[in-house]
Amino acid sequence: MPSLLTHSASRLLAAPALAVLVFVGMGLAGCGGQTDTRHVRGGDADTGKRLITQYQCSTCHVIPKVPGPNGENGPSLEHVGRLSYIAGGIPNQPDRMVAWLLDPPALKPGTRMPAMGLTEQEARHMAAYLYTLK
Repeated sequence: MPSLLTHSASRLLAAPALAVLVFVGMGLAGCGGQTDTRHVRGGDADTGKRLITQYQCSTCHVIPKVPGPNGENGPSLEHVGRLSYIAGGIPNQPDRMVAWLLDPPALKPGTRMPAMGLTEQEARHMAAYLYTLK
């Protein structure tokens, strides 16, 4: 069947389609980049999961793959690794996450989440695990 479009017309129509594909591809490539920006230096996710269990964080939070009562006093941490903010206003960045785990009331006065007496290294491990929760 003969084409209804001339060669020039088909090139004109193809250009916007190609631009859309490039734009979508760039957007999808950016999705993976967020994982790289959420790398916790010196943190080990497996150790973090063990510490989250040890400190009984699931008493107040729902935390996937962490045994415990799946408490409802704190927010679910099911997707904390992809959130933009911690505690409703703190940028969700590795250093801020570690600081939050070390001393929540220092970053958000009046929060119900207490300082648990973590070491900085424990907080780094725990943050590394939390960033696996997407």
